[in-house]
Amino acid sequence: MSLDRYRTLGRSGLRVSPLALGTMTFGTEWGTGADKPTAKAIFDRYLDAGGNFFDTADRYTEGTSESWLGEFVSERKARDRAVIATKFSFSAEPGNPNAGGNGRKNIFRAIEGSLKRLKTDYIDLYLMHAWDKVTPIEEVMRSLEDLVRSGKVRYVGLSDIPAWYASRAQTLAEWHGWEPFCALELEYSLVERSIEREFVLLCQELGMDIMAWSPLGGGLLSGKYRAGDSGASAPESGRLSKMKDSGNPVFNKFTNRNWEIVAGLETVARELGRTMAQVALNWVAGRPRVGTAIIGATTVSQLEENVNSLSFSIPPALLEKLDSKSAIDSGFPYIFFDRFLQSMIHGGTSVSRSTPAS
Repeated sequence: MSLDRYRTLGRSGLRVSPLALGTMTFGTEWGTGADKPTAKAIFDRYLDAGGNFFDTADRYTEGTSESWLGEFVSERKARDRAVIATKFSFSAEPGNPNAGGNGRKNIFRAIEGSLKRLKTDYIDLYLMHAWDKVTPIEEVMRSLEDLVRSGKVRYVGLSDIPAWYASRAQTLAEWHGWEPFCALELEYSLVERSIEREFVLLCQELGMDIMAWSPLGGGLLSGKYRAGDSGASAPESGRLSKMKDSGNPVFNKFTNRNWEIVAGLETVARELGRTMAQVALNWVAGRPRVGTAIIGATTVSQLEENVNSLSFSIPPALLEKLDSKSAIDSGFPYIFFDRFLQSMIHGGTSVSRSTPAS
């Protein structure tokens, strides 16, 4: 694999790189990002290496991420080449209930702001950032369809939603002839494999691909964190260190189970002569239904290391080590879909389903 070995995203004709450049690190407002010259150097290096897929959101670094990305794309005259994904949902104004969420009023407000900051008249991929638990699916779907028909959006996707929500939304799109979703942006890494219970098969059945965010587990799989006698002896500058007491469960990565996975990853990386980050990214990029893994960098050297994760293959025996070390429990009702109970269903015979052409 390489950045210019493009993949179509889901059941669409949109060609994207196997590693997307996440731009949540563009801007220092959140205390862990890159300054503007460094962000520009990261952008240029990714584009020059053949990358074409950029992931942002309207609230990343309080809007700086979109503004800088739009400026960089414009300076390189790369708008036709660049595939820009951005998102809506999170509040832009505390105390104003309609400045966030997934209602039509906020969707239309949010896209106008994103278009202005990105210095463009259309978004390649527009995603609902998270389920708000109140807006009817039909309202979200029709609002997105109106944006597609208006020409302001080319493709649509979902992020951080339950599987049943994605399934119902996609079925409604198919039924009404609305623009179907081509992508689900979900957390996926060796330390977060929960989506395998539902989402991989959902994507296979309904024509979507996974955009894997945090493929390095928030940096836990990069090798810079180590388990100490009394917990994590982590660099204070690391994002996980800064956010571990924030109450945000996304950053709750310092667990005994995860330290065991980190140790297993380190062993495999040593056998391959690769960095831990490269092996972890390679693993995610090669998983079923993963269309792209979203990488973030605060230095050009980090970007180079991530891009080089595509330059090798992990042998089956070492893949098995990674898979077994990081495997999750099936749980109910998924135990009924494992080999033992399926054998009981099929009378001890082996039965597989033919895969229709996509």
